[in-house]
Amino acid sequence: MSNDEKALWYVVHTYSGYENKVASSIEKMVENRGLEHYIFDIKIPVELVSDSSDKEGKEVERKLFPSYVLVKMIMNDESWHAVRNTRGVTGFVGPGSKPVPLSDAEVEALGVEVHVVEVLFKVGDSIKINDGPLVGFTGIVDEISPDKKKVKATVSLFGRDTAAELDTTQVSPIQ
Repeated sequence: MSNDEKALWYVVHTYSGYENKVASSIEKMVENRGLEHYIFDIKIPVELVSDSSDKEGKEVERKLFPSYVLVKMIMNDESWHAVRNTRGVTGFVGPGSKPVPLSDAEVEALGVEVHVVEVLFKVGDSIKINDGPLVGFTGIVDEISPDKKKVKATVSLFGRDTAAELDTTQVSPIQ
């Protein structure tokens, strides 16, 4: 797969209430036409909310963006036509007939793709800072955020202990 053929997330507009039908139709079409190498994933962003009409407070799924389905695909004529001509699809989001992919920041904010961050250190471990303004310094891990994207550490700067908050990508453990 070349760089210009990178799979990206696109937003597909559907008729109201057709999100699930469109998603399953696209999945079937991908399977039937052998388009697995162009269309990789289909998501309908939802959130769990408590049903106020239910005395037990049962949680129900609510669509975050009614009438929209997210599709991870390599955009070309074949994949565009396949998705665009799916029953219930009114078009792609973008100016005119040109679909615009979601940015990496938008994909992350929507929680569509979860990037698992593996942290190779724990609280109390020594770490080396490999990036940012404190590059080259070492520190002791005080706290790791629950989503494992930030680490708080005590860094010795010119003989003084200083608290620093860093991205987990900026540090590595000292063996």
